[in-house]
Amino acid sequence: MIYHKKLIAGVATIGMLIGTVSSRAIAQETHTEMQPSTTEKAGQFQRIEQPLWAKVAVTAGGLGLIGLELWWFLLSKPQSRKATTQGGVQEVTITVDGGYEPSQIVVQVGQPVRLNFDRKDPSSCLEEVRFPDFRIAQVLPLNQTTAIEFTPTQPGRYEFTCGMNMFRGVVEVQGADEKGAIAPISAESQPVDDSAHHHLTHPAH
Repeated sequence: MIYHKKLIAGVATIGMLIGTVSSRAIAQETHTEMQPSTTEKAGQFQRIEQPLWAKVAVTAGGLGLIGLELWWFLLSKPQSRKATTQGGVQEVTITVDGGYEPSQIVVQVGQPVRLNFDRKDPSSCLEEVRFPDFRIAQVLPLNQTTAIEFTPTQPGRYEFTCGMNMFRGVVEVQGADEKGAIAPISAESQPVDDSAHHHLTHPAH
C-alpha cells in the first residue's frame, strides 16, 4: 500500500512538471506572436498555435495518469487475510495508510470479531471508518490503534469505508457449511423402490 501511494504521488508529480514546462515553453514561443500589429484591426483575435512536442507531452502525461488510476481502482487485487482466533474472538490488525491493508478480512459467522485499526496516515479522509451494515462510525486517532468489535450473524460480504467513501474494504463472513460439506439426504428424498408394484396378486374370478 505504501509503495502504491508513492507510485501515484510520483506519477502525479511528473504530470505536473510536464504541464508546467509545456505551458512555459508555449508562453515563451507565443509571446512575440501575441504583440498587436499596427496593421491589424482593433478587436481582432490572433490564433495561437501550440508546438507539436508540447501537445504530445501533455497528452502522454494525461493518459499516463488516467491509466494509473484505472489500474489502481479496477485491476489491483485487494490484500486478503483470514482472522486469527484468540480467546474465542476473531482478530485482525488493519494498517490505515493510503487505504486499508489488508482490505479484505475473512471471518466465520456467529463468532465475535475485533478489528484493530492502526492509523498512520494523517489524511482527514481516513480519520473515520464506517460499517453501515453494523451501524458503526468510529473516529481513528492518528498514530493510535483503535479496536472495533461486532458479531456477524449472517454470512455475506460487509463493506467498510472511510468517512468520505473514497477508500473501501470488505469483511467476508463465511458460514460453517461453506467448506464443501454436503448436507445429508432426508428420508423423504430417498428413492422409492416400486418393484413391489410389479408383484401384486390379482383376485381369482
